[in-house]
Amino acid sequence: MKHLLLCLGLLLTLATPQSGFAQAAAKASQLPPLIDRELLFGDPEISGAQLSPDGKFLSFIKPYNGTRNIWVKGLNEPFDKARPMTNDQARPVRGYFWSRDGKYLLYSQDKGGDENFNIYAVNPAETLPAGQAVPTARDLTGLKGVRVQIYNVPLTDPNTLFIGLNDRDKAWHDLYKLNLTNGEKTLVRQNTDRLGAWEFDWNDQLRVASRSNPDGSTEWLRVEGDKMTPFYKTSIDEQSNVFSFAKDNKRVYMLTNKGDGRNLSEIVLLDPATGKEEPFQADPLKRVDVGSLAMSEKTHEPVYVSFEDDRMRREWKDKAFEKDFKTASAKLTGLDVYPVSNTTDERLWLLSANSATQPGVVYLFDRQTKQLTKQYELRPQLKPADLAEMKVVRYKSSDGLEIPAYLTLPKGVPAKNLPVIIMPHGGPWARSSYGFNPQHQFLANRGYAVLSPNFRASTGYGKKFLNSGNGEWGRKMQDDLTWGVKYLIKEGIADPKKVGIMGGSYGGYATLAGVAFTPDVYSAGVAIVAPSNLMTLLNAIPPYWEAGRKQMYARMADPGTEAGRAELARMSPLTAADKIKTPLLVVQGANDPRVNKAEADQIVVALRDRNYPVQYLLAPDEGHGFARPVNNMAMLAASEKFLSTHLGGRFQESMTPAVAKRLQEITVDPKTVTLVKETAVK
Repeated sequence: MKHLLLCLGLLLTLATPQSGFAQAAAKASQLPPLIDRELLFGDPEISGAQLSPDGKFLSFIKPYNGTRNIWVKGLNEPFDKARPMTNDQARPVRGYFWSRDGKYLLYSQDKGGDENFNIYAVNPAETLPAGQAVPTARDLTGLKGVRVQIYNVPLTDPNTLFIGLNDRDKAWHDLYKLNLTNGEKTLVRQNTDRLGAWEFDWNDQLRVASRSNPDGSTEWLRVEGDKMTPFYKTSIDEQSNVFSFAKDNKRVYMLTNKGDGRNLSEIVLLDPATGKEEPFQADPLKRVDVGSLAMSEKTHEPVYVSFEDDRMRREWKDKAFEKDFKTASAKLTGLDVYPVSNTTDERLWLLSANSATQPGVVYLFDRQTKQLTKQYELRPQLKPADLAEMKVVRYKSSDGLEIPAYLTLPKGVPAKNLPVIIMPHGGPWARSSYGFNPQHQFLANRGYAVLSPNFRASTGYGKKFLNSGNGEWGRKMQDDLTWGVKYLIKEGIADPKKVGIMGGSYGGYATLAGVAFTPDVYSAGVAIVAPSNLMTLLNAIPPYWEAGRKQMYARMADPGTEAGRAELARMSPLTAADKIKTPLLVVQGANDPRVNKAEADQIVVALRDRNYPVQYLLAPDEGHGFARPVNNMAMLAASEKFLSTHLGGRFQESMTPAVAKRLQEITVDPKTVTLVKETAVK
């Protein structure tokens, strides 16, 4: 029923992270001991647990031969009795799920971060021949240069998946039925109508689809055989999404902010046959958008509606579930509790509990016996007493707009005159959230105050807040960060001469924009997979982003018009590269399909040609962000030393031999960087 998209560490002996001098400095400053970055960012000992549909087995992710892979054990067996199910050494397995009948474990994998995912299946019950340590991983889709999406995991036909393939047209996915036993793909519907989503009812029948119109609007269509009839439409500045069919299998739960009378997204019950709409759930506090709707696949009734406010809130619809959840949560005081997996009969549940200072603990809850049993901790070697609290702050931006932000202050020292890292989130149509944040903890432990603003254009705060970012890249969106710095200075928290900025994707853009457009604000910048030239960024976006192209133009600027090109040039940090006087570390994945390698090359060359020092890390086996732990650890080691050099925070000198070797391999001499002709600045 759920609309699923496949858009989806090495176990090393750790060197002693502190010298005697560093220990003395830590004691003098009263900061907690330096936390080894391997403990924060290395592979978790165990993560990603899932219950098999019948509850007999527990699967999870754990390193095997030094790389994260899938393991399985009997539910009541100890973890040391688990067996590895996969042995992918090229890239970690980051997510997976069970087939409905529990016969297969299914996961997706791309090549070097290119985001062309294929679907793989392993049979946990496979009899292994002599000398074979893990079951055979079958590539069910076996396509090159094709991005596979999952649309439906049928309850009524557990040996199949409904998937999308863009092998015929790179921009749009045709709908196929995939046989899990033999990998046979059967075409269900060719997509010649700009369809971006397919929705199935409780009988796994295709009933609804969404169309992205050339003008950027979204149209929902009733599917009746070969005929499709529109029944709901939202404009380019509005949003709509089908969560699920209702129990009557006629109406749908629709998330919408359609109309002038709606700012916050809410859920309505909508009849596709008649267009009749009735309210179901909005935020009773009138603060934030609806976050999600949890449905019972057993009763086909709603369980709860969630709201991501300063912290997670829920409105319960199923009182029996609510009572059980509160019984379990009462034993987990101070933690935010999230259901992560359940058996088909919904008796057994896995619950994950975390907070800003607790990385995560997973429990098994039996709804029949009411027994709560601890399964594992995500990072048991981290001590909550050494970790820093996260709090919500609010401040006014340049035009008076209130900006919510998450602030983490280092432990053990007064919150006065501290070095600061501004950490804008990616997207930008996303948001920062409360909870355990390894980047916040890493930097706070090094002595920095860390601020993650939910600047305008962030999601979750209503369409006015979201749309107030339209055309404001490098302008008011950047002000929202700059005024965060001003707020910290006014409060006495920040040392104005020791403010850095660090982020990835849009956060990387904001880093470049910060050092280019406000060069006196920052004393260091770490730009990760960062757009530098918005014209070349938009010209290189993947074809499968076609559904959102018009909306990107509306939110940024249209490169098809002279005025739009002028705006994109104005908003591009590359245009103001001659104003940069801030030390900069640029990080890039060579295979990034979203922010092309040319984005990093251009800013590095622009600074190099000014004879301005710039550091450059380029991983040949990564895409949009680093998935391989050895690459990520090398980047973090370089980043904390870079920040320490320019802002004065602590840093860990030691690193494992593998990380030291990798850092040397991915460090690029700016003198060697060349630009291909089409990426030159116009």
